[in-house]
Amino acid sequence: MDSIQNSFKIQPNDLISIVVSAYDLSAVRPFNLISETRPNTDFSGISSSTTQQQAYLTAEDGTIDFPVLGRIKVAGLTRSGLSELLVNRISEYVKDPIVTIRVVNFKVSILGEVARPGTYNVEGERLTIPEALGLAGDMTIFGRRDNVLVIRDNGNGKQYKYLDFRDSSVLNSDFYYLQQNDVIYVEPNNAQIQSSSFNRNTSIYISIASLLLSVLVIVFR
Repeated sequence: MDSIQNSFKIQPNDLISIVVSAYDLSAVRPFNLISETRPNTDFSGISSSTTQQQAYLTAEDGTIDFPVLGRIKVAGLTRSGLSELLVNRISEYVKDPIVTIRVVNFKVSILGEVARPGTYNVEGERLTIPEALGLAGDMTIFGRRDNVLVIRDNGNGKQYKYLDFRDSSVLNSDFYYLQQNDVIYVEPNNAQIQSSSFNRNTSIYISIASLLLSVLVIVFR
């Protein structure tokens, strides 16, 4: 699990939650992005309000605007790397800070021969390809289980990996656990390709036959 988290790198447009804590909670309050909701008044006339931890949207240039510290480059860092950076910076102001980071808009796209293709938001950051396919209703009977494509943006370009789910060694692949914005494409098998080709040709033949029939009706009217 730790190796999975350490390989995950923050990207532009990621929404990340950063919570700073320490023994002295009042000392770390300026480093937490907290919003206060409107006060509510109950039937007894007592007014109360609630606070909510806000998330940081990573800008296109890979930065976030962090309280007290200002603009910080986070894109390309792992969660542990960013946590270490923030701990070092905040330690100048607070003794023994603890920084907890998670991505709150983790999403993957599943396309091709699956029951419900689309983009799915996922709770947490640990998702395997079988779990992702389960979200999409699994492969259809026309999907190729020996050639599932995973497309990944590693920050320096696209990576492509074909996985054979008939082979147990797929469990050891670096792509078995998905990362933010990964795309899974399930190719159609030969039967589906041939069926599609047959259907397309059939519609063409029907159109031609209909046209000829219309011409014959006009000629022999």
